[in-house]
Amino acid sequence: MTTINSLADLIEERLTKYADKPAFNCLGQTLSFAEIDQKSHALAVWLQQHSGLKQGDRIVIQLPNLIQYPIAAYAALRAGLVLVNTNPLYTTREMQHQFKDSGAKAIIILADLYPKLAEIQSQTDIQQVIVTQAGDLISTGETPAAPAGTHQLLDILNAESEASLTPRQNQALDDVCVLQYTGGTTGVSKGAMLTNDSIINNALQTAPRLGIDPEVGNEIFVCPLPLYHIYAFTVNMVMLACSGNMNILIPNPRDMNAFIDAIKPFKFTGFAGLNTLFIGLCSQPDFHKLDFSALKVTISGGTALTSSAADVWMKVTGCTISEGYGLSETSPVVCMNEPGKEVMGTVGLPLPDTIIKFINPEGEEVAEGEEGELLVSGPQVMKGYWQRADETAKSITPDGFFKTGDIGLALPTGHIKIVDRLKDMIIVSGFNVYPNEVEQVITQHADVAEAAVIGEPCEHSGEKVCAYITVQNDISEADLIAHCREFLTAYKVPKKVVVVDELPKSTVGKILRRELRK
Repeated sequence: MTTINSLADLIEERLTKYADKPAFNCLGQTLSFAEIDQKSHALAVWLQQHSGLKQGDRIVIQLPNLIQYPIAAYAALRAGLVLVNTNPLYTTREMQHQFKDSGAKAIIILADLYPKLAEIQSQTDIQQVIVTQAGDLISTGETPAAPAGTHQLLDILNAESEASLTPRQNQALDDVCVLQYTGGTTGVSKGAMLTNDSIINNALQTAPRLGIDPEVGNEIFVCPLPLYHIYAFTVNMVMLACSGNMNILIPNPRDMNAFIDAIKPFKFTGFAGLNTLFIGLCSQPDFHKLDFSALKVTISGGTALTSSAADVWMKVTGCTISEGYGLSETSPVVCMNEPGKEVMGTVGLPLPDTIIKFINPEGEEVAEGEEGELLVSGPQVMKGYWQRADETAKSITPDGFFKTGDIGLALPTGHIKIVDRLKDMIIVSGFNVYPNEVEQVITQHADVAEAAVIGEPCEHSGEKVCAYITVQNDISEADLIAHCREFLTAYKVPKKVVVVDELPKSTVGKILRRELRK
């Protein structure tokens, strides 16, 4: 067996090992591991030998869920480059910050996004631009001309070349291979330095919890969550793919009809999503007609799983949802429920080799069962923040624990319950109110679709609880407040209810409370 010194080593070994198996499906096309190997090799050779990039240079990938994504990511790693995963929906301001901060010298970008890049490229270090169209790998027509000064990905993949990859020099497991930028919810977006070791270990930690056999490779997983997000990157492109399993990539999960059509031909065994996606799909009559007989694993992460989402998913698919917990800084998975043995309301048990503790504001560890800020130590924790030693020192303790900024507690069984984000906590007359708890109660009302709870200033109590909701049927503020009074103590009951057409969400469907606080 090859010595594994990097994520690239692992990927190369597994692309060869599972050559004949189907690897990725998207837009009706399936490519085998051998085809992914060949295409990523061609791109890696070009990056190494024709781009002017050196080992360790950063390269941006800014694509939706297309098969071009794993080709580009695997190629960049095989060329010895550091990946900068980037949201395709970023504004020019967000792009410029991330590209400049990372010092990226190259980008692989969807052609539709190129005009945004052209506006800010001169304010970055990007020298090489590779563009691709969504249908490049399935189109038989002529390749569109690349914008001046750029390269067409398809031209690179189709170029006849006998060249071999130059061996990567002195790669170590502790080397950074991915800069995963945080969502910027607590200020400026920072690049979490994820190493070969942290990502490989997180894949190895997560697989047995989900019952994924690293040698069998018979799973068919639906992947609607974006690959630029560390959740899908590690779970789908590393853990599942490097075990020989197939991923069905969904470029636009908001298009429910196209989504359902894409997965209809398959007896899929696994599914990753979150509340809005679970509820949205289950509201589609055509989704109910799919064959769920092979579905055995559904995982949820990124936002707290509501009981209403879990219930409707179980009713329609016959599958439970295993909620997990993680962050960009932890590669990402920290805890995960075991499928079929979930403890609802928790994010499950810590993964193997993962230590969790909870501290109070004074930095002292709290007693078991008491709430505190969650700290985590394990092989999946990042090396630090890219070029931000001050932020690294604030977030990683001298003994190696990462301070998550989340409030939680440990149950006697060892299961971990996340109460809320530290910064989202509402203080009413000195009492702590956690939005997650209030939202759970509100969404149990049959007429409410979604809820987001924030604190707003109040001259009497310091802050008051305010609920923003979307509805399935008309509901009065008085009715909803009466419902909340049944299940919540008085100071937690919303003082204001606002019905909106839609709640602000991130691209992965996470409700953005901060947008409501503006």
